[in-house]
Amino acid sequence: MSEFAREAAIDRVEAIVETVASETMPVPVREVWVYGDIALGLDPVDRLDVYVTKDLLFGRDEAAAERFRDAHGVEGIGRTVRAEWAEQHPEYVRANSSGHVAPEKCLAAHLLEADEPVHLEVCNASFEDNVTQRLEGATARGEYEQILDPRGVCLWVSDGEGNSRRSDDALEKLCGGELAFPTLSESLSMLGLDDGEATEAAEAVRAYRQRQDGRSVRGDVV
Repeated sequence: MSEFAREAAIDRVEAIVETVASETMPVPVREVWVYGDIALGLDPVDRLDVYVTKDLLFGRDEAAAERFRDAHGVEGIGRTVRAEWAEQHPEYVRANSSGHVAPEKCLAAHLLEADEPVHLEVCNASFEDNVTQRLEGATARGEYEQILDPRGVCLWVSDGEGNSRRSDDALEKLCGGELAFPTLSESLSMLGLDDGEATEAAEAVRAYRQRQDGRSVRGDVV
């Protein structure tokens, strides 16, 4: 699959939100956002961009950690990722190159199909905070392609105490293409870049996205 028709993209967004809201996730989830093409009302949607704010997992299940290490060669279950989730969904457990469980890859495996054009961002910081963090880091290094498109909308939030809320108003506006955003370069100018740098950065972000294919995921801790 190389792109989504807009209606199909909306369906995928609703399915992702429903899964997060109703199923045990590998880590506690605080927010679900969408940004980029889907938020801009484009049809078709070349890539569906989803942002998940996660909480760090506190407490250690040493028995689960040892059990999964012995059975699957994966470190960190019960420490970085919920043991309950891993026991329910061993097929979704993913590790990084060092053999330690990777929460962002586990979330991607649970929420996304392998070949669909979806990018998942996972971070312990809120979307708005991470937009600022990524912009500062990317401009300092001259790596504009790492900028996080600030044009996003929050669809679901949790207070971390078992209470959650879906933003029906935001979803309705998303479905109707009623969300109004400036261009990417204008958005970056509003965040402090001068016009020339904002234009260059926006082009780098677009070029980077065009090179992506299928499912992708990035995890940040800030």
